[in-house]
Amino acid sequence: MTTKQNARRRAPRAKVPRGKMRAVVLTAPRQLHLTERPIPAPGEGEVLVRVQAVGVCGSDVHYYRDGRIGNRVVTGPLVLGHEFAGEVAVAGPGVKGWKVGTRVAVDPTMPCGECHFCRQGLIHVCPAVSFCGTPPTDGGYQEFFVTRPANLHRLPPGLSTAEGAMVEPLAVAVHAVNLARLEPGETVAVLGAGSIGLTVLQVARDRGARVVLVTEPLPARRALAKKLGAEQVLDPRETEPLAATLDLTQGLGPDVVFECAGTLETPQQAIDMCRPRGRLLWVGIPPGDTITLSIHEARRKELTLVMARRFLATYPQAIDLAADHRADLACLITHRFGLAETEAAFALVEQYAEGVIKAIIEPER
Repeated sequence: MTTKQNARRRAPRAKVPRGKMRAVVLTAPRQLHLTERPIPAPGEGEVLVRVQAVGVCGSDVHYYRDGRIGNRVVTGPLVLGHEFAGEVAVAGPGVKGWKVGTRVAVDPTMPCGECHFCRQGLIHVCPAVSFCGTPPTDGGYQEFFVTRPANLHRLPPGLSTAEGAMVEPLAVAVHAVNLARLEPGETVAVLGAGSIGLTVLQVARDRGARVVLVTEPLPARRALAKKLGAEQVLDPRETEPLAATLDLTQGLGPDVVFECAGTLETPQQAIDMCRPRGRLLWVGIPPGDTITLSIHEARRKELTLVMARRFLATYPQAIDLAADHRADLACLITHRFGLAETEAAFALVEQYAEGVIKAIIEPER
């Protein structure tokens, strides 16, 4: 055995950090507690990630405020957070190719891998799928997290770790645009200019679409939508979206409408705006379990109605878009907080205060 081979063979494995880590735990609606937990050790085929950035998503706020989204109910202590990135802290037994310190975005999807849908590659609709920060699976508002190598995606040098946390909403946008089968030159309207709407806007423009209209009540978000290339941006409380859209599309309506606001009003607005035989993508999560629609307009127009669920294998596409500067993630990050300030971050996002678009929790702050 050569000296080089011997050195490789004897190279020590990274040791699991000892002691406690901090985690923010939801124990009841509006009850977040900063606690200490043992740092988990990665098992066979697992990786310990040092969490460095976690986005505050609207769905996190749903769980914080209501303790549930539909039939997903928080029944015990839960660590929220599914938009996160960090670095490899320890590669567990049997894991190869992951060096300590490698910066990664973490895909929060953990399917069963065995059901009909998993065998078809449709892991996002696996009936037994676990998703970080969704009951009962803990998420990223903690200092360390154990996951599988398959859930890790390397971040290129040009992307910050905070931008790495934003890969998840961009992956959602890529999936929605993929479902829309968007073609170059088609016209698009986006309802809602939060982080999802603004990433949908960017992906649609990258595919060659003409984004004719974005609706958004908050001034800071409207300004950014305009900067990112929307032809017209309006406040739907002051200007009727249907009339504006018809004016921009010669009376036809857009080819595709993306509902990204998650309000009670926007699904019907999307149906009314969409042109006959157009496509409507529902991406936003509404505040309640049911919504009321006047369905005859959609039927008469013979619309294609598609509901987007999270994303499907779009992390690599999202990372490429951001790395190539075809999507700007940094501009969406408006606020940063430490782990002990998580409740303040949630209050900010829930109240849409201070022009917030995306608040990032940085556990090392």
